[in-house]
Amino acid sequence: MILVNTDNVPGREITTTLGLVRGSTIRSKHVGKDLLAVFRMVVGGEIKEYTEMLDEARSQAVQRMVQEAERLGADAVVNLRFTTSQVMSGAAEILAYGTAVKLK
Repeated sequence: MILVNTDNVPGREITTTLGLVRGSTIRSKHVGKDLLAVFRMVVGGEIKEYTEMLDEARSQAVQRMVQEAERLGADAVVNLRFTTSQVMSGAAEILAYGTAVKLK
């Protein structure tokens, strides 16, 4: 599956637009990781526990989006975008979305 954040795939022609596809997940870290994150907020620096959590969430959201595109018979997803929102303290939703297309 080709994934691009542009409106076309360089060197390829889009023959059919299949529609919007998306994948999302909501993730949180366990209490032990939250305590480490609070400590890092006090002393400063990267909060690696949350960086890791968001990276895992992005990967899973993309995987779910690709599965939806595959069910539609897509060759690619163009205009790939991400959005995130805090659902509750320590938990975030990651949404990956784009347009599923068929290529020539």
